[in-house]
Amino acid sequence: MCLAVLALHSVAGVPVLMAANRDEFHARPTQAAAAWPGRPAIYAGRDLRAGGTWMGVDERGRFAVVTNFRDPQHILADAPSRGALTEDYLRGTLSPADYTAAVHQRGARYNGFNLIVGDVAAAWYVSNRDGAPRALPPGIYAVSNHLLDTPWPKLARTKAAFEQVLRQAPQPDLAALYATLFDRTPADDASLPDTGIGLARERLLSSPFIISPDYGTRGSTVLALHADGRGELHERRYGPDGAPTGDSDLAFQWRAE
Repeated sequence: MCLAVLALHSVAGVPVLMAANRDEFHARPTQAAAAWPGRPAIYAGRDLRAGGTWMGVDERGRFAVVTNFRDPQHILADAPSRGALTEDYLRGTLSPADYTAAVHQRGARYNGFNLIVGDVAAAWYVSNRDGAPRALPPGIYAVSNHLLDTPWPKLARTKAAFEQVLRQAPQPDLAALYATLFDRTPADDASLPDTGIGLARERLLSSPFIISPDYGTRGSTVLALHADGRGELHERRYGPDGAPTGDSDLAFQWRAE
């Protein structure tokens, strides 16, 4: 997952609302969002190469999302999959605070990541590039491939568009949220970050929605946890040309333990 915007207790009757894009190599095998077998039931896409998921939710109202921290100069060839960080939280019982504390202790084993885990009561953020975990009070947050709320142009654009959708609609507008994630506008060169990948690559990755033959936005996901116990996970998948290739619309009931 390479871009996510999260509203915590900022939408009436919807304590958790998230909209996110997953950017990945098109050749990497992936399973579409679905209900995973077993208990607790998990609703998520799956990485079929390394396992785990970039974003998911379970029947207890626990959610998790992970993004990579772009740091090409410091890559561990034998690092465990960052997708396991989300799956382990969703399958486990630790509170968001305790889980992020545990991840913080072993974070050096992984390549750079940002991780947000939570439920309708609490959410926490941890990165192995940003010190100790911290609680996220009610508000709107965004994360891409640097740290939480780093004002990269793509993140600032998507967060502003997300906030505009929330101002215009009293309840989540799926079409409008998908539209915010489908923004293909690149940043101007003067605003680009320098993460060590070269100017051409920085340009390509600077739009919220990325299109290229080998690497790009594979899917957009919208998650809503309603206060009345309803849950929704919507996923739209895309091909290398940016054209939609399929949708998953999952509805479930969640109940906190």
